[in-house]
Amino acid sequence: MLRRFCSYYKYYKGLFALDMSAALISSLLSLLSPAIVRYILSTALPEKLFVEIIWLLIAIIVVYMIQAGATFIRIKWGHYLGVWMENRMRSELFAHLQCLSFSYFDKTKTGTIMSRITNDLFNIAEVAHHCPEDFLISIATIVGAYAFMFAFSWPLALVSIIPLPVMLVYGIIFNHRLKERNRAIRRTIAEVNVEAENSIQGIREVKSYSREKMQEKRFDETNVRLKTSREKMYKTMAQYQTGISFMRDFYYFMTIAGGIILIAVGRVQVYDLVTFLLYVSVVLPPIDRLINFTEQFTQGMASFERFTEILDIKPQIEDKPDAAPIVVTHGDIDFDDVSFSYETDDETIVIDHLDLHIPGGCKVALVGESGAGKSTIVSLLGRFYEREKGRITIDGTDISDVTQKSLHEAIGFVQQNVFLFDASIRENLRYGKADATDEEMWEALRNANLYSFVSSLPDGLDTEVGERGTRLSGGQKQRLSIARIFLKNPKILVFDEATSSLDTESEKLIQDAFDRLANGRTSIVIAHRLSTVRDSDIIFVIDKGRVKEKGTHEELMDRKGAYYHLYSLKD
Repeated sequence: MLRRFCSYYKYYKGLFALDMSAALISSLLSLLSPAIVRYILSTALPEKLFVEIIWLLIAIIVVYMIQAGATFIRIKWGHYLGVWMENRMRSELFAHLQCLSFSYFDKTKTGTIMSRITNDLFNIAEVAHHCPEDFLISIATIVGAYAFMFAFSWPLALVSIIPLPVMLVYGIIFNHRLKERNRAIRRTIAEVNVEAENSIQGIREVKSYSREKMQEKRFDETNVRLKTSREKMYKTMAQYQTGISFMRDFYYFMTIAGGIILIAVGRVQVYDLVTFLLYVSVVLPPIDRLINFTEQFTQGMASFERFTEILDIKPQIEDKPDAAPIVVTHGDIDFDDVSFSYETDDETIVIDHLDLHIPGGCKVALVGESGAGKSTIVSLLGRFYEREKGRITIDGTDISDVTQKSLHEAIGFVQQNVFLFDASIRENLRYGKADATDEEMWEALRNANLYSFVSSLPDGLDTEVGERGTRLSGGQKQRLSIARIFLKNPKILVFDEATSSLDTESEKLIQDAFDRLANGRTSIVIAHRLSTVRDSDIIFVIDKGRVKEKGTHEELMDRKGAYYHLYSLKD
């Protein structure tokens, strides 16, 4: 795992080398000032070498200036390194998500995916920048400082080093506890947000059922948990900061006490004690870095592991090496002995040895009870899921032998739950045709019976539709999706219960637009209201993943079978 993480540094070798060099230079330079001060106190000052003292003081200022430059490079370009690695990983992850099959998204929550894209990658970026840098700075500074200290006075160095392991262990333990408390707070904040969001979004239901007090009680319970979590965090913070502050003071005390005793017995000079106190101030920040390093590294590696888990998931549906773009001529569609079941615990068969023939250029309808497999049939046609048995062909070509991109371009889907992007009407329309001109878009809107509405808007095509199209009515969203299909101009259409939840007027406008769109194309309609498919060339009654009946409306009504009963019940 660590080797795989480090492999991302190869893209930015120069930047990584610059960051590490700046960190090393900054660390080593921090060791010079106390040594220079010791020389001044031990030699230059007693011998009254004032000119040399001035030059040595200037040298200290120069060291500080070089350190400042190295620090600037380290902070700026080090963070750039982390950001660039994060950017590469995010692009890689997003591109991989686009390749995954629907089955992955069926099983994975959107919030989980978003957490991987945002929080996890931010943690990884912090590790990519800080961990190598912090580790190098800490080790170089501590080892270098004690190399000087042992060279100047090994007895005092031994005395001063005693508190360091205790500080490090104490800091790591309590830092871990503090991070756990912070995680608990973040989880509780998420619960508070969920409760508030549910109550606000469902305010109509809350008021209509007079459940204000119940919502207040639920929110208060969550709010109290948040208060308790914060109290525990601040208690741990107080313990940590109190303990680490005491140990810092004790570190100074051990150095001072040891120095006084050694001075008293003639083993150490006063200037050595001053020098050691300066080195103590140099050593303490790296101790803090090492304390944070362990927790940050562990958290970052856990985030990277979750990141690679997604990258290691292979798409269930992939193009064959010799897959070619599909060429749709007549639009004949055949399902030949097709079977399919979703990846669930019971793996219930949804499509069971289905045989279905749709002549090119015809308008056909799929009807049946909920759960009969109608939507699954068209999902298999678009190869959003892979059939387990049988063949699906378009104009005699097996869809598994063609590229998915060309297959999706050949089929236009108008679904019941239309998804519109939080963008303008223009941008949503251009999903149908990326380079569509304004004239083409207005013509598509006219064909979709939406021209008058959009032209009446102050911003016209530049009108924002809101998140998931919330600024438009259900009928307007459906007609906008149809306009998008007009621009796409596919050979095959799928109309999946797109009018089932709309009023009669909206349904008529959409039905008229769809009939205009379906002219000369193979079209498949999945209908909830059977009255909307009476004019279909063929009606297939689907039951438990099989064709139970087929024929025209009149033929099926005269037969008084499954379709007759469905029609009588629903219409």
